[in-house]
Amino acid sequence: MIRGLKNRLSRAEIAWITGAAAAIALFLGQVAVASADDSNVIIDKFMFTPATLTVKPGSMVTFENHDTMVHNVVGVGGIFRSKPLETNDKVSIAFDKPGEFAYFCGLHPYMKGKIVVAP
Repeated sequence: MIRGLKNRLSRAEIAWITGAAAAIALFLGQVAVASADDSNVIIDKFMFTPATLTVKPGSMVTFENHDTMVHNVVGVGGIFRSKPLETNDKVSIAFDKPGEFAYFCGLHPYMKGKIVVAP
């Protein structure tokens, strides 16, 4: 059961949302298995740590929820969106092109971070 959302969404709605988000992310090729050149962002105490992470093109960034609340990761402009992450859940997102990619928690929009992809 997803804590924090259980009173607003049914299990069927949560399953549909989670499945749809995962299918879209896989279709876009942005969520994949982590590799040796990974970087991590920890979600804890309603913060992304580090708040800004610099990686090389082609890197995978793994977001791992260490908080007691459910969070997700949403790229500004809709470039990526993770499933809801319960405690100890994680998701890896590929960053192939150089640039700055701001993101936030779709459930707690004041939580913000940025991935900088630089050669």
